[in-house]
Amino acid sequence: MNLPASFKVVRVDRELQMPEVDRALRAWGGELLLLADGVAEADLAAAVADADLLLMCYTPVTARVIAAATRLKAIVKYGVGIDAIDIAAARARGIPVVNVPAYAEETVAEGAFALLMALFKRFKPIHRAMQQQGWAWPEPAWLASDLSGKTLAVLGLGRIGRSMARMAAAFRMTVLAHDPRADPAAARALGVELCADLGDMLARCDAFSIHCTLNDSTRGLVGAAALARLKPSALLVNVSRGEIVDELALLRALQAGRLAGAALDVYGREPLALQGHPLSPLFEMDQVLLWPHLTFYTHEAMQRLQDDTLARCREALAGGPLSVASADPRLRAQTQGVRFVD
Repeated sequence: MNLPASFKVVRVDRELQMPEVDRALRAWGGELLLLADGVAEADLAAAVADADLLLMCYTPVTARVIAAATRLKAIVKYGVGIDAIDIAAARARGIPVVNVPAYAEETVAEGAFALLMALFKRFKPIHRAMQQQGWAWPEPAWLASDLSGKTLAVLGLGRIGRSMARMAAAFRMTVLAHDPRADPAAARALGVELCADLGDMLARCDAFSIHCTLNDSTRGLVGAAALARLKPSALLVNVSRGEIVDELALLRALQAGRLAGAALDVYGREPLALQGHPLSPLFEMDQVLLWPHLTFYTHEAMQRLQDDTLARCREALAGGPLSVASADPRLRAQTQGVRFVD
């Protein structure tokens, strides 16, 4: 593919370091502007006014930003979720949007399962006792639980959800799933029981793991009513998006002892903070594990992410169609500048 002699790329969320991507874009002759997470909308709009490519991970790409980008050939999300991009505005301008959907499906599932196991085995309070006292004798305060024989409920049976289900089954857990778009045959092949009603599924489970995409139908889906269906002994894991859960309702349930524990890797407002954040009280809870949105962050996954991101950038700069591998209907609805691949 022939690339232009010069071009401009804006990459936001520079805190997520992508050294191979940055190096390659410069080596190809590009002017690369790196902007921080949380850059103001007006500043981003000004930066992309003469840009050929916009690369983003977390920062919102609004209609105002898209309207200002008169030369933009593509918006490349170096990650999976596209909820921060105004897809309709991009389509109206004929600007293709692409993500990198498969780079960390197994990686994030491994992270979610590690968090689930840590909750069952009471890693946080036992580790804290060891750090403070040097030893912990067997007593009821440290009693953990087996995963074998327990029931895991999975919300979303996409790539990551299926990997999570497979791991749970290997630990001899019963796996339930709620996903209106799931293929019943694929679920049966995994040994997963599909549940049409979310609340009924939650009432049956010992642990609940969230793996669905954030969109208009899933935003706030796990609200106070859904959380109330969980047993007081149940555990919750969320590695998907914070906004899928009513986080204040979750906080209240944990404070009141209506939920035995939670492990969170994602939050409606990031970054989390020890003080001054609505979820700051979670830091003091032994039954809560907090992870800084890093379940995706491994050597292997980051290599795949950088390789696929560069492949999409090369396609866009060469003027060819961008390869869309995601099954997300918002991306599949695009009609200009894309080609769909499995």
